[in-house]
Amino acid sequence: MAASWVVTILGVIASLLGWYLTPNAWGYGILGFGLAFIVLGIIYMFRMPVRHR
Repeated sequence: MAASWVVTILGVIASLLGWYLTPNAWGYGILGFGLAFIVLGIIYMFRMPVRHR
């Protein structure tokens, strides 16, 4: 569970960095990368651990 929070928080940080760089092409890439991390972190939160399967 802690790993999913770390991934989500890193995604928020990357998204904010990309948001401030948006007029540049790099900004859009970093923003998309951060948003993907947020989505993957949230999806990972809902995944059941291996020991409960």
